[in-house]
Amino acid sequence: MRIANLSGRLVLLIDGRAVDVEKASDGRFPADPQAVYEQWEEFRSWAGAADLPAGAPFEPAELGSPAPAPRQTLAIGLNYRDHAAESGFAAPEGLPPVFTKFVTSITGPVTEVRLPAGGHTDWEVELVAVIGRRAEGVREADAWSHVAGLAVGQDISERVAQLAGPAPQFSVGKSYPGFAPIGPWLVTPDEFDDPDDLELRCAVNGEEVQKGRTRDLIVSVPALIARLSAVLPLLPGDVIFTGTPAGVGLGRDPQRFLAAGDELVSGVEGIGELRQTFVA
Repeated sequence: MRIANLSGRLVLLIDGRAVDVEKASDGRFPADPQAVYEQWEEFRSWAGAADLPAGAPFEPAELGSPAPAPRQTLAIGLNYRDHAAESGFAAPEGLPPVFTKFVTSITGPVTEVRLPAGGHTDWEVELVAVIGRRAEGVREADAWSHVAGLAVGQDISERVAQLAGPAPQFSVGKSYPGFAPIGPWLVTPDEFDDPDDLELRCAVNGEEVQKGRTRDLIVSVPALIARLSAVLPLLPGDVIFTGTPAGVGLGRDPQRFLAAGDELVSGVEGIGELRQTFVA
């Protein structure tokens, strides 16, 4: 199953067309895309059995984030060995570094992003997991049952702000407006042959700069959910950015950062693509 945020309304995607959930359910489920996660299991049962009307066509630019207002956004750093190495760090043991991307940075899949003045803005393609059922003290073997679905994410990062000061400001440097595109829609885990082995890719102006597979995560999606939920409850609709593979601009020699006019395309196998253009 695929759901999306179409102009602020929750839709089901069937054969590439959008079915408005509030209208199709006669108001049983609200139009707010974020609200569905509080009723996720009920919604899944309804969507699987409902006699749905024909969908309507739509444009990608009309899509917003499928989780536009999570109560918690947890982002994971250094979760691929090659990215840890290019960043100058040893691969973490236990839970990798955790930071947040503030909710005002979250956008949809096709956007224009303003570059911060004087900054070094970088790219990080990531698999995003959205929680569909409260997870507290969850065993790794049970973790996938708490995931509503997967999306593509970009952890856009302004490196000057991120690394300034006596201690790094990860959350600040990664939370400028538009720095957390998510989408293009949410795909439920059962849609994948193996949700633990998906290809990620990222290109700048058509040049591939990142390519990896989620099987190479140091801490897998279910292991992340288990370790995070041992510390704090994960709530329905919470977002987890799971980490990025090697190839970011900061790790290149010479270093390379995004400039006005650049187009960033990020994708995950079996989900789709994000497309960001950058302006001064």
